Amino acid sequence: MGVRAIMKKYNLEYEDRDIINKAEQYAEMVEKSGQPLSPCVEVEGVMLADVSGEEVENYLLSNGLIENNDAVPEAPIDAACTDEEHEAMRSKTIRFF
Repeated sequence: MGVRAIMKKYNLEYEDRDIINKAEQYAEMVEKSGQPLSPCVEVEGVMLADVSGEEVENYLLSNGLIENNDAVPEAPIDAACTDEEHEAMRSKTIRFF
């Protein structure tokens, strides 16, 4: 949720890939990132693997891709999702890990 909150904070367009329900999307993430953990964010060909929203924001700021703003993210950006948040995102289909 933290990565999405950063994207929304800066009004950045992004493509959200379904790595839980689509094995091919998960396989592509693992191939590109070299590891199985999420979230992973690819920015202009650079893979940020297993990152928090705070790490994504720091990367974007330090590389001059965004300018800091005082908007408050809609969700915490420095913590993992809670068990309840993960459960809310879960579907009834098979999960691939």
